[in-house]
Amino acid sequence: MTFDLQHETSDRGSGFRPPRNRPPLFQIYRYQNQRGEIMDPRFEDRLAWNGSKGTDDLQDGSIYILNVTYNDTGTYTCYFTRTLTYNYYEGSSLVPHFHVPVSSVTRGMASILSEVMMYVSIVGLQFWLLVEMIYCYRKIAAAGEEALRESEAEYLAIASESKDNCAASVPVPE
Repeated sequence: MTFDLQHETSDRGSGFRPPRNRPPLFQIYRYQNQRGEIMDPRFEDRLAWNGSKGTDDLQDGSIYILNVTYNDTGTYTCYFTRTLTYNYYEGSSLVPHFHVPVSSVTRGMASILSEVMMYVSIVGLQFWLLVEMIYCYRKIAAAGEEALRESEAEYLAIASESKDNCAASVPVPE
């Protein structure tokens, strides 16, 4: 907010309050006499004044609420009161009101996307594990069959070798 008023001096104060529909109405911040003051301890270290600093003649006033939570949901009203003093005139007052809604925190698109990707990853990893299990089972089964064939061939080779040795040492009648 900017005021382009020509005047000699000004006395200005501002305050930020939460919504009127919340009983009771209380002031959370005040800027007066060249300094800001947090009036509500719940907002301690969470408010940042971004308006004119170090002057009684405020030309700009804005405030940031940091680390917004669900408890901060609502509409805040900003009151600016300005008393202008000219060489020949004093006492005009300007009081603009601003209503700034603070919406409740909703699930962002990134949150939804990350949850979907988590489930896709879980299903993908389970499918990969199943494929690996089938592959390893087939490999082990094939190695087992080959081992059985080798041991069977080895057994038959030993048996025929024994038979040949027996025939040479013992004459068989014809």
